[in-house]
Amino acid sequence: MSTLTVRLPDDKHERLKSMAQHRKISVNKLIEELSTQALAEFDSETRFRALAATGNIKKGLELLDKLDDHFSA
Repeated sequence: MSTLTVRLPDDKHERLKSMAQHRKISVNKLIEELSTQALAEFDSETRFRALAATGNIKKGLELLDKLDDHFSA
């Protein structure tokens, strides 16, 4: 396991401590959870962009239109 030192403004550090206390976890665990969420979002976007680059534009637009029709009804 690695150690990471992060410099934060005092007010942001206090807010993170408060958030961790609210969740009943340590600040370390909170940062671990937040970084996991950020990495999952990044991985999802990366996979989406890779798939979109190899996809069929016409079919993709037809699917988006179908979604629009479904949610606008």
